[in-house]
Amino acid sequence: MRAGIVVLYTDQPGRRGELLRVLGDIAPCTVLNAAAMPPPGPCLALVADVDLLQPSPLIGLRTLIAAAPALPRVFLMRSMGARSLSAARGLGAGLCLPVDTPAETVAEALLAQLPPVPGEVPKPGGRVGTPLVVQAADKAGAVIADLLDAARASGSVDAALVDDGLEPILGAIGQGGLNAWLDTVRAYDDATYQHCLLVAGLAATFAIDLGFSDADRHQLVRAALVHDVGKAKIPLEILNKAGPLDVAERAVMREHPALGHRILVQAGGFDDAVLKVVRHHHELLDGSGYPDGLVGDAIDDIVRLITVCDVYAALVERRPYRAPMSAAAAMAILHGMDGKLDRALVRAFERSVAGS
Repeated sequence: MRAGIVVLYTDQPGRRGELLRVLGDIAPCTVLNAAAMPPPGPCLALVADVDLLQPSPLIGLRTLIAAAPALPRVFLMRSMGARSLSAARGLGAGLCLPVDTPAETVAEALLAQLPPVPGEVPKPGGRVGTPLVVQAADKAGAVIADLLDAARASGSVDAALVDDGLEPILGAIGQGGLNAWLDTVRAYDDATYQHCLLVAGLAATFAIDLGFSDADRHQLVRAALVHDVGKAKIPLEILNKAGPLDVAERAVMREHPALGHRILVQAGGFDDAVLKVVRHHHELLDGSGYPDGLVGDAIDDIVRLITVCDVYAALVERRPYRAPMSAAAAMAILHGMDGKLDRALVRAFERSVAGS
């Protein structure tokens, strides 16, 4: 067992018995709060379980961190909203997890931040947070599956259903980062599900990096999730073809933006910005896109942003007939589309992807 104390700093000690037990397998664990300070010995690590938007618990938390600035720390978040995440980052959070994360996953995340015990054999495994990312991808994937099934069967979808996929994606990006999301989503066999999840993850990363409000982040990810809903009306033999499409098949595929727009208009419950993304995400600034051949300022900013994510996702996703393109090669292609894509957005997108 490691030397030092794992501090569980919480305002809900009565509800944390299981977490205390699991953390105690790492090192002796003590519970602290603003009224019970300082810790009874040298700290090994910190698990923070308080509302970061309330001032009273932050006093003791800041005292703990100031005494040991390099202390490994995991924050259990009451909210994954922008204000809470910003507060956690300001306190040096190594990882932000939802408050209902299983105790074993919290312990795994904390262990990954600690140096190994001499003579200890590291456990094999993937990135920290991957189980959480997998759960989020599965939930968002189920939303996309239900969405496409409903559109295919009835030509209509439920706007409320789409919202069920927003927080899992935003939370997964905040917890595990973009690379873990991309690795997880590429395991999906269905090309349409994989693509929609990739675009949604890229959009979430971009929105977080650009400092979008909660409402704007939700709107952007909502648009990303439904941008290809029109593919529900494209024949499966074209959608799932294990090779490049021929001219006739490409003409059929190019119908999906207008089909998706029609589906969402008939369904109701989607705002104008989302409808524009669905219809116009294949429009290009020089007028060479489809279905309406829009030029320049006729293409809204939210559409331009999703278009950048959409093109990049198509390049880096796994296809039956080709391996994923590297991030560097994909970005080179985006830069080569100057005049078709928004140059400033491409540069900002590159910084966002590189920093994830």
